[in-house]
Amino acid sequence: MNYKQNLRLNQLTDQTLIIGIDVAKEFHVARAQDVRGLEFGKPIKFENSLSGYQEFEQWIREIRLAEDKQRVIIGMEPTGHYWLNIARYLKKKRRIHSCYGKSNACKKDKRTRR
Repeated sequence: MNYKQNLRLNQLTDQTLIIGIDVAKEFHVARAQDVRGLEFGKPIKFENSLSGYQEFEQWIREIRLAEDKQRVIIGMEPTGHYWLNIARYLKKKRRIHSCYGKSNACKKDKRTRR
């Protein structure tokens, strides 16, 4: 592993709630898990709109409290342009650490998991 990858992995602790978002045109779907891959709650489907983002934030708050997590990391693959609005919204909130995967890196990762 390289140095940057080690730094990224060190961000993940037992106190980290990891959220993955599947981005789409009208609706996004998100799942929550911990560093071990244990899923929390049910996946949420929310609109690509301000009201949808607020619903998503409330869902995160509920899981954080229920699972006693201190930090949230949100990941999504920036395909097309549909991810931009949710990314801007999350960045503006600043209390949620967001990261975005690169399409080529995701494709490479999929090949290595086989």
